[in-house]
Amino acid sequence: MSPDNEDDVAETTELTDPIGHVRVVYLGPVAPHWDVQSDFGAPEVVDAFRERVLARLVLLPPHDPQFRRNRERVVRDAERENLALEWDLGFPEEVAE
Repeated sequence: MSPDNEDDVAETTELTDPIGHVRVVYLGPVAPHWDVQSDFGAPEVVDAFRERVLARLVLLPPHDPQFRRNRERVVRDAERENLALEWDLGFPEEVAE
């Protein structure tokens, strides 16, 4: 591998630190079902992300089939915004293989 190719590989595999952290917490079966908490990050970025998350999850408990699709959208949104995302559903989740 030539030195130029090594630089290309380093650039594509380099991870940047997240600009914020967000935890999505399931509150229970009574609405509102969700809370979005943040440990760090720019308030305007976190607040805009919180609004989008709540809009996607507002009426969806975790056992609803639509939840899985909307959760994937939330994950992609967090990746685009470079936010560290954590889920607290109140129960252990199955590990995807």
